[in-house]
Amino acid sequence: MTPRLQPAPVNRTPIPSARAWIGLTVLATAQFLVVLTTSIVNVALPDIGRGLELSPIGLSWVVNGYVLAFGALLLLGGRLGDVFGRRRVFLTGTAIFTASSIVAGLAPTAAVLLAARVGQGVGAALLAPTALALVLTLFPAGAGRARAIGVWGAVSGIGGVAGVLSGGLLTGVFGWRAVFFIGAPVAFAVLAATISLVPADLPAGGRIDLWGAATVTGGLAALTYALSVGGQYGWTTPRVIAPLIAAVLLLILFAESQRRLSQPLVAPAILRIGGVLTANIVMTLLGAVWLGLFYFLPLYQQKVLGYTPIQAGLTQLPLAIMITAASTITPKLARHLNTRALLATALALLAAGLAWLARTPVDGRFLTDIAAPSLLIGTGQGIAFVLLTARATAGVPTEHAGLAGGLINTTRQIGGALGLAGLLAITTAAGDSGNHPTASHLANAYGTAFTATAAIAAAAALLAAILRDRPAR
Repeated sequence: MTPRLQPAPVNRTPIPSARAWIGLTVLATAQFLVVLTTSIVNVALPDIGRGLELSPIGLSWVVNGYVLAFGALLLLGGRLGDVFGRRRVFLTGTAIFTASSIVAGLAPTAAVLLAARVGQGVGAALLAPTALALVLTLFPAGAGRARAIGVWGAVSGIGGVAGVLSGGLLTGVFGWRAVFFIGAPVAFAVLAATISLVPADLPAGGRIDLWGAATVTGGLAALTYALSVGGQYGWTTPRVIAPLIAAVLLLILFAESQRRLSQPLVAPAILRIGGVLTANIVMTLLGAVWLGLFYFLPLYQQKVLGYTPIQAGLTQLPLAIMITAASTITPKLARHLNTRALLATALALLAAGLAWLARTPVDGRFLTDIAAPSLLIGTGQGIAFVLLTARATAGVPTEHAGLAGGLINTTRQIGGALGLAGLLAITTAAGDSGNHPTASHLANAYGTAFTATAAIAAAAALLAAILRDRPAR
């Protein structure tokens, strides 16, 4: 008897609905906003410093106050979303972010501005991981999720450039306060759209590891503070040694507590899934490069090349275009190429572009000294963000989606905060100190910063090439 032919297997991967793509648009807008808020102040820093009489170290905390609160609380934000419901926590974070943006724009003193920046970071820490978790819920594993992650990675990369571009335009036309006000109406629109367009999810329940949240937040804050003031006060002074010791002790306590608790803030098992650990290690380094680039590039353009805030913003367009193009084609490239080799190549391109930028001539020209290296930087950064986000969330169970989203955002933001603090110490020693440094001294300082970021990107490329994902079980 002739055996019957079996029908070909049917692809049962659900096709994302139009509602899912609308939800992605809303959630990606929120992600774009929190990334943009990291860099939108950078072009405005000289004006903020003059308006509120802030020193270079004080100005760094206009950036780091947001980045540190954001990064240190992301794990807690992701866990809160898993326990109490992701949409609920997302809406809460968006509301806090909106209110803090208004306070920052109205700030009469430096202290109020720094407090408002911390408030923006708290709101972002609640909304960013839950937004990514909601995206993973809307898009089951498959081609649809790959495209959604591609969009997410593109938004994460473009947000930094868009912040510099829009910050320059807003500062030049309306003044520095506008860079904070602009986030409020966008966040409010996201809030309204989420309520009507993004479906609510069921809370998973469970306990919140408040001890873990307190120790990791305190440890990271102490470490970042010590790095940021080390160059100013001296690395052997009590003002630096004391927070370094506190940071080490708190982070040891955090790590130990995560091993003993039944419901820790960071379940160690998640780090044993596929490429989660590798992606987060590399993202930490990429975060340092990313924030360092968008902090020092506008300063070089304005303080050395004499650009106006508007010019400094507009000259970021080549970088924005390349990040967008690279992010868009990455999902297609990943289907046909070895993703580990592709990631290592992208990070090597990023390192090459930063090394080119590190020349920082006093009489630099836009085409050869800004635009040309930006093409390499944008290509490498766009590809790397998409690939790392995909690897950090692949294979993670739905109940841990919030944690996975919090973890990859945390490593990027904390890498950025620690990297900026370290780079600031390097530039202080290299020439960006004193009341009236010359253009030559500043160019040397910023060149040193870009050289350091190039070295970090090269280290990330090496790690991406040699670290392998854990085998699937």
